[in-house]
Amino acid sequence: MFPGLYTLTELQQALASEPERWRTLVFTNGCFDLLHAGHVRYLQAAKSLGRTLIVGLNSDHSVQAIKPNREGLPNRPIVPEMQRAEVLCALKPVDGVVIFSETTATNLIAGLKPDIYVKGGDYQIQTLPEAPTVQAYGGRIELVNIEIPSSTTAIINRILHPQGNPA
Repeated sequence: MFPGLYTLTELQQALASEPERWRTLVFTNGCFDLLHAGHVRYLQAAKSLGRTLIVGLNSDHSVQAIKPNREGLPNRPIVPEMQRAEVLCALKPVDGVVIFSETTATNLIAGLKPDIYVKGGDYQIQTLPEAPTVQAYGGRIELVNIEIPSSTTAIINRILHPQGNPA
């Protein structure tokens, strides 16, 4: 293990024992496979909304469930969960990472009750599966737009098809 990686129970205990240290608690979640500048800018923007940023990281199993194999592309994730978690923990904006196995972060959000839940600007609050949970306890949802167009799938396509002829 390495500093910054928590279980849900460990985070709940930390929040209970030192609530002032952790508030305003900002939470976001994602796969964060092949970390790129868009991810970094997104995490910086999320952190700017509060004091503490916790990242829910999709486990390898949940990434496979939400990002099924597309013909011509390698299975996801490319980077194993513990390596993705270690990289995230090393980033300045990130105060903690918790790996989760479900396809949504609803259970983590219900357990942590972050003050602010952040997702990318390409999402809509009405369609976020986590939104009803956040709204039920009075949390705030923020959608963050990042100017740099980047995606892990686009990076993989550029590697596999350098001539610009994606499969």
